Amino acid sequence: MNGSPGRSQVALITGASKGLGFALASALGRRGWRLVIDARSPDALHAAAAALRAAGADEVVALAGDVADPAHRDALVRAVAAHGGADVVVNNASTLGVTPLPPLRTYPLDALAAVFAVNVIGPVALAQALLPTLAARRGALVNITSDAAVEGYEGWGGYGASKAALEQVSRVLAAEEPDVRVYWVDPGDLRTQMHQDAFPGEDIGDRPLPEVAVPGLLRLLDERPPSGRYRAQQLAPDRTVSS
Repeated sequence: MNGSPGRSQVALITGASKGLGFALASALGRRGWRLVIDARSPDALHAAAAALRAAGADEVVALAGDVADPAHRDALVRAVAAHGGADVVVNNASTLGVTPLPPLRTYPLDALAAVFAVNVIGPVALAQALLPTLAARRGALVNITSDAAVEGYEGWGGYGASKAALEQVSRVLAAEEPDVRVYWVDPGDLRTQMHQDAFPGEDIGDRPLPEVAVPGLLRLLDERPPSGRYRAQQLAPDRTVSS
């Protein structure tokens, strides 16, 4: 991984109290990374931080809040600055929006705006604040996306449109920021609370656990291929990396 010899790497991971965010934080913590994590639920976040420390993470800063809130984003930026800056920023926090998933013809516009505030504006705002130190450290910006960004699934218009916007933001950042690796990563269908919320009452036990996407993410951070869109579950260690 990039970074100065002898200096612990620093990662900001949003939405890290459970699911993919927690799984990735666990993997980086075991590697000796210093972690700044957030989530909306204070109780869930503090439990996650305790679990990360128990699993071997040397330093975990946990700040509860919503990435749509400018004051919370400022607190995250200050926490990262206290460590001298970030080597990796993972925009994993997101919201599904209205459930059960409604068609676009009846989607409440205030709820749609709230989805974009979390899934697009929050990541852009954090990128704006942290790109200078990411560039100085030759770091990486990882935006977690979805196949709903590129496919037209019935009922997924609000969430999918926000992820499509996040992907376009990522493409532009990749063109504008040559000193930063910008990855927009589709982790695939996973057994997460968000996925369960999208299918209330259904058994999603056939979906893999979030941990299956972590090796692909770690490979991106280890090898630093060109900026681009990647599918985490196709980045097995014995496969060729291609965007």
